[in-house]
Amino acid sequence: MFTIGCHLSIAKGFAAAARDAASIGANTFQFFTRNPRGGKAKELSAKDLADFAVVRAEAGIERILAHAPYTLNPSSSKPDTREFALQALADDLARMEQIMPAQLYNMHPGAHVGQGPDAGIGLIADALNEVLEPSQTTTLLLETMAGKGSEVGRTFQEIAAIIERVNLDDHVGVCLDTCHIWDGGYDIVGNLEDVLEEFDRVVGLERLRAVHLNDSKNPCGAHKDRHEKLGLGHIGFEALAAAINHPALRDLPFYLETPHEDLSGYADEIARLKASRN
Repeated sequence: MFTIGCHLSIAKGFAAAARDAASIGANTFQFFTRNPRGGKAKELSAKDLADFAVVRAEAGIERILAHAPYTLNPSSSKPDTREFALQALADDLARMEQIMPAQLYNMHPGAHVGQGPDAGIGLIADALNEVLEPSQTTTLLLETMAGKGSEVGRTFQEIAAIIERVNLDDHVGVCLDTCHIWDGGYDIVGNLEDVLEEFDRVVGLERLRAVHLNDSKNPCGAHKDRHEKLGLGHIGFEALAAAINHPALRDLPFYLETPHEDLSGYADEIARLKASRN
């Protein structure tokens, strides 16, 4: 089954988001657990979750992906910033068990802000060791990053180094972002096979649980992280279509984070991707 969706708002509830997904031909969706710039998460509604269970069954939605706020930085040099990250992570993971068990929770690993990658990696792993619970059914995903500023996770080696230090590593996977790895210097246009072979060698393809499918406004290796609509950037539609059909990726859920003003843009991209599916 081709699992494809986009980022949707849950401002009107999860049932409404599932209806929006179905309306654009999607069978999955991604959402922010709280304001992407931080803050307190909205209280969950028992009625909305009950309605969501009905709507997602009708729409064939078996997978959802939560996204942590951008401000979450467990590798910060500031204790209060790290404390917010710990509190948000623990709260979000507990909420995921209520929303829909056995799903995915994605986070940007963090930024070391001058402490150095090794220190950042250690702090991120420490945070995960504090919040991950043996009984949880949610898989936490570390997202591959573009490498702007002092981002941690700019290489497959950095992602692997974090996971190696996590005690409950069976609860940890990876979300591969096509724009990010392209901007990070991985040529998925000319050498997709080699890139995936390197990922497998360094991290392990069994860790890969989701893909953010985005084009990029920048050339390979720019380290800038600016998403573009599919086919209008430097990656191009042909290379992205090859990604959704690659044997190592095709069974994963794909999530569009392309810059559209309304759902019609996502509907068009989803239709084009479905037509390109082998």
